[in-house]
Amino acid sequence: MSGPPDPEIRALLERNVAWARQRTLQDPDYFRRLVALQAPRFFWIGCADSRVPANVITGLEPGEVFVHRNVANLVNPSDLNMLAALQYAVEVLRVRHVIVCGHYGCGGVRAAVDGRRHGLIDHWLEPIRDVARAHADELAGIGPDERRLERLCELVVRAQVARVPATPTVKDARRSGQLLSVHGWVYGLEDGLIRDLGVTAGAA
Repeated sequence: MSGPPDPEIRALLERNVAWARQRTLQDPDYFRRLVALQAPRFFWIGCADSRVPANVITGLEPGEVFVHRNVANLVNPSDLNMLAALQYAVEVLRVRHVIVCGHYGCGGVRAAVDGRRHGLIDHWLEPIRDVARAHADELAGIGPDERRLERLCELVVRAQVARVPATPTVKDARRSGQLLSVHGWVYGLEDGLIRDLGVTAGAA
C-alpha cells in the first residue's frame, strides 16, 4: 500500500535534486566523469556511525574512495559483505591503500563493554570484548572511563589492521606482488581530525 510521501523522505529527494543541479552548475562534466570511471586508490573500512562519512572527513570526492562500513569498523573473517568488498577493491579496483578507521565515542565499542545485553549485536561485538580482555591490565590503569574507551577504540583498530593481511584476498595480493598497504586511523568527533595510529602494515 502506498500513501502520501513522508515529509522527511520528500525533503531528502528534494535536497538531492538541488544538490545535483548545483554540482552541474559548478561543473557541467561532473556526472559524466563519475559515470565513465571509478578508480579509487583507497579502500575504507569504517564505522557505520553517520557522523563519520569517509569522503567528507578526508576531503575526497565521490569516486576517490571505495567504502565498507559496519558497526565498530570490524574486520570479521565471517563477514562475507566485508570480504567481498575487500576482494573487489583489491582485485578489480586495484586500490593501493586499505584504511581501517575507527572513531572516538564509538557506540559499538561502548556497548561491547558496558555489561548490558543488547540483543543480536552482542554477537557481532564479541571481537571487541576479545580485545578488551587481551589488554585488560593496560585498560584497568587508565582513567577516567572516557579515556579508557578512547584507548579501547585505538586497540580495536590495531587489531583489525592485523586481521586484514590474513584475509585470502590480501594473501593473494602479497603473493602476486601487488603493492598494498594497510593503515589504522582514529577520527575525533570533537575536532574533526584523524589520528594515524602508526600501525601501517605493508601487504606486499
